[in-house]
Amino acid sequence: MYSKIAFKNVKKSFKDYTIYFFTLMLAVCIFYTFNSIESQKVMSELTSSGESYVDILSKVISYVSVFIAFILGSLILYANNFLVKKRNKELGIYMTLGMSKNKISKILILETIIVGILSLISGLILGLIFSQGLSILVVKLFGLKMSTYSFVISGKAMIKTVLYFGIMFLLVMIFNSFVISKYKIIDLLTVGRKTEEVKFKSNIVYLISFVLCVISLGTAYKLVLEVGLLGIKDIKFITSILLGVLGTFLLFFSLSGFILYIVKKNKKIYFKGLNIFIVKQINSKVNTNFISMSVICLMLFMTIGMLSTGFSFKNAIESGLKDSTPYDASAYLYIDEGEKANDIQKSLEYIGVKFNKEDKVVYYDLYTDNKTISEVLNLNANMRSLMNYMKLSDYNKLRELDNQKALSLNKDEVLITSNYANTLEALQNYIKNNDSIKIENKSYKIKDKKVIEENLKTDFMKNNMITVIVNDDVCDNMALISSNVSVNFVGEGKEKREADFTNKIYSYKTTDTDYDKIGFVLGVSKAEVYESNKGITTIVLFIGIYIGIVFLISSMAVLALQQLSEASDSIDRYKSLKRLGASEKDINKTIFIQTLVYFSLPVILAFIHSVIGIKVANDFVSVYNKPDIMGSSLITAGIFMIVYIIYFYITYSGYKNIVKNKIHVK
Repeated sequence: MYSKIAFKNVKKSFKDYTIYFFTLMLAVCIFYTFNSIESQKVMSELTSSGESYVDILSKVISYVSVFIAFILGSLILYANNFLVKKRNKELGIYMTLGMSKNKISKILILETIIVGILSLISGLILGLIFSQGLSILVVKLFGLKMSTYSFVISGKAMIKTVLYFGIMFLLVMIFNSFVISKYKIIDLLTVGRKTEEVKFKSNIVYLISFVLCVISLGTAYKLVLEVGLLGIKDIKFITSILLGVLGTFLLFFSLSGFILYIVKKNKKIYFKGLNIFIVKQINSKVNTNFISMSVICLMLFMTIGMLSTGFSFKNAIESGLKDSTPYDASAYLYIDEGEKANDIQKSLEYIGVKFNKEDKVVYYDLYTDNKTISEVLNLNANMRSLMNYMKLSDYNKLRELDNQKALSLNKDEVLITSNYANTLEALQNYIKNNDSIKIENKSYKIKDKKVIEENLKTDFMKNNMITVIVNDDVCDNMALISSNVSVNFVGEGKEKREADFTNKIYSYKTTDTDYDKIGFVLGVSKAEVYESNKGITTIVLFIGIYIGIVFLISSMAVLALQQLSEASDSIDRYKSLKRLGASEKDINKTIFIQTLVYFSLPVILAFIHSVIGIKVANDFVSVYNKPDIMGSSLITAGIFMIVYIIYFYITYSGYKNIVKNKIHVK
């Protein structure tokens, strides 16, 4: 009996369940898709070339999935609460007919099970399709070649999805039973007659709040642009975050009164058509839900930021790999004044690094005159790194290692090398306006008036801030700052010797190491750089997409549910419009404008936040290489618009149907 009632209720209320069901289906789909990634065929291709990052990725996704489950669980409870409230009168009639609260709870539990099973099945089916598409996306993003394609079903991910969502539905059942136990018949039957009293404060309060909002957001943007992500521990960065959050809440708090005040001033707009009704409705919604709208705005900001910067971060690192790895391997030893260990050749011998006769090995040193880049070139005051100098003879050895011709310098000439994104542009501007630089109070001409863009060692990124190539005797009175080696392995077993090179450098660092004798040697190989890059970009990109999409869906779902809830609460207002002679077209127009404005307000502010956030993130990413945000922005915009349009359309249609059915518009 109860199962029949439950099935009939679900079937009868399918339109009410549309947003709920659609959100559940998408949530299950996304949860399964990302948790199944480790089982996909393409992940075995990722591990075939060397060290595996699949275990790290799967563990990170597992940890993130707990957080995602919490977000989705809260969303499901919120959506379920909306559905229960919408059926208050129906539940009151059940009680009036003599049905006990326990029996009503059973019906709701059965309805939850039915919807849960349907959403799980449809979501898993959709997830199976999307997970295969995710494999293809991985291939495209990381330039891999799949030897064969096979349709993969991850049993582990399926069990985890069913388990997590099973717990969520169990919590919904407990929640429903608790809510029903607190209900009284009179409250359920008269809920439709109760109208929410919207209290508007004086205009001066909203005006002050708006001014404070502008000051807070303006200060937040200024501070975060000043310090950037590199200053994440700086008090200015923390202050910018707090002011940004405060400004967001103040904006939505002040928006209702501020909009009403501005529109009222323009009588032509305010009294045109049903604009009075539309403005009052929007103000009422914003005034009631300004906290949730603020949270949604911040979530959308994080979504846009994570999706956009995730792709640009990957592109920036990958595009700079070739230029940052000119040799098979490099190692270096930083040297402070008075240190005994100052020769990397001896240090490598102590730790057991050996080269074959065929291997091409170049040892070279870097020097400094203890002046910063800013002091020598009069550049940005933030460029406090010491100027580096290299002997021409050492530089030509490196060029020979890279199969380039040797260069020569006159006694009064120097060469400028750099490829570090944050200093390269400033250097080029300096050379455009200056023919020379001063070294030890002597002027030297810059040969060819150009910057040679190159890394002088293999490393994880392009990090040659500036190295000046000088005649050998110029370095005689300078301090040795680092001892370096770069090598190209030749002949059979080069891959093994390359791996042994870095393994020896990593493994010698123990508690028994005599650092006074050996020094602190750092090194990396080209293969390691590429493999590490592949792992880092995989993790960053997938976690960013995973969290971003869940935040996007959750935000849109909450906006949709708030709108639909408001539709039920505002039926009397629409009945009044109908009695006053408003046509179906006019009423639908008011619904469309309200829904559009309500959906757009948090999106617009999130977009403004994102412009600043992406600028800051790209400044940080530019340490690796200048990012191209066009492609990632288009992808982000595409994902955003698809989800936005789907939820907007479902909400508008649902809102319209609720009003139409209640006021009998024909």
